[in-house]
Amino acid sequence: MSALVRARAAVVAIFAANGAMFGNWAVRIPDVKADLGLSEAALGAALLVPAIGALVAMPLAGALSARVGSRPATGAAALVFFAVPVLLGVASSFAWLAVALLLFGLAIGSLDVTMNAQAVTVERAGTRPVMSSFHAAFSGGALVGSLTGALAAAADVPLALHLGLTGLVLLALTAPLFPATLREERVEGPRGPLFAWPRGRLLPLAVIALAVLLAEGAVGDWSAVYLRQELGAGVGTAGLAFTAFSLTMVAGRLAGDHLVARWGRVRTVRVSALIAVAGGLVVVLVPSVVVAVLGFAAMGIGLACVVPLVFVAAAGDDPDPGPALAAVSTPGYVGFLIGPPLIGALGEVVGLGSALLLLPLLLAGVAVLAGRTAPARMISA
Repeated sequence: MSALVRARAAVVAIFAANGAMFGNWAVRIPDVKADLGLSEAALGAALLVPAIGALVAMPLAGALSARVGSRPATGAAALVFFAVPVLLGVASSFAWLAVALLLFGLAIGSLDVTMNAQAVTVERAGTRPVMSSFHAAFSGGALVGSLTGALAAAADVPLALHLGLTGLVLLALTAPLFPATLREERVEGPRGPLFAWPRGRLLPLAVIALAVLLAEGAVGDWSAVYLRQELGAGVGTAGLAFTAFSLTMVAGRLAGDHLVARWGRVRTVRVSALIAVAGGLVVVLVPSVVVAVLGFAAMGIGLACVVPLVFVAAAGDDPDPGPALAAVSTPGYVGFLIGPPLIGALGEVVGLGSALLLLPLLLAGVAVLAGRTAPARMISA
């Protein structure tokens, strides 16, 4: 097995483990809400804390990765990421939950930046694009994590034991693979800007990324709560919403390249967005657990390919696409983080079901803006 193949396998495992940890946590959020007696607004406020932590950590992790390389930075970030979740399970008050979520957010932001930097290094060392396979691994990991989380919830496994053991197992599985990751070639000379504001052709792409990732984050944190609280689903059944979403997300990402080859980038984005809109409307308007699970599954299919295609559109023909990608991906990550607390705050005012109607509304806007994902030379000024 070549060094490049080993490195790719290591990065796939890191992405998958990241998704698995997130999936296990997402399914147990209703238990945290119930155990601490939190309202929608309180839970929404709590879920804003990791967003703040991640946004603080991202530029710091980027600087660390640039200074020491993504290989050691990814290892350090992963160690913290898999160790922190046990604190979420032992939190006995809103204040302690906020502290644990802040640390979790710092770890999320750090690992997100460093593992993607390592993924870029691996892709550049090869001869063909492989980034989508890494993100498919994240979705697959989230699927497996949501399944194990649902089983743990149904079996009434204590939250601290569940999350702590999950983090330990995932760290034990991935740590031996870290030496297989690649070191970057250090290039001397002036460096470009670390971030460019989304303006011009990048602005609508940033809006699309924000809307899609806001919806993805909201589904991750609120789908199980919605089925359990609004539709009366059992503890184990409620977790199937995120499981269905994760499964169809994996399928959509695996099929994405074929769809683009057949339909083109713009049509793929537009059709995907409309499928997600339909799924979001079905979830809220048809009061059935089975239909809601199918609706979340449709949202997974619809959201799967959009952000990767937005990144391709942002990079365009630029020989140095880094600033353009940052200009689009940063608002997207902000959307992913603010989606859950935003839905929580709206849910406190208008009810959780009505709050979730925000998602198909935003995704309808993505369908309208799909034309902006065309190659830059095809977009009129």
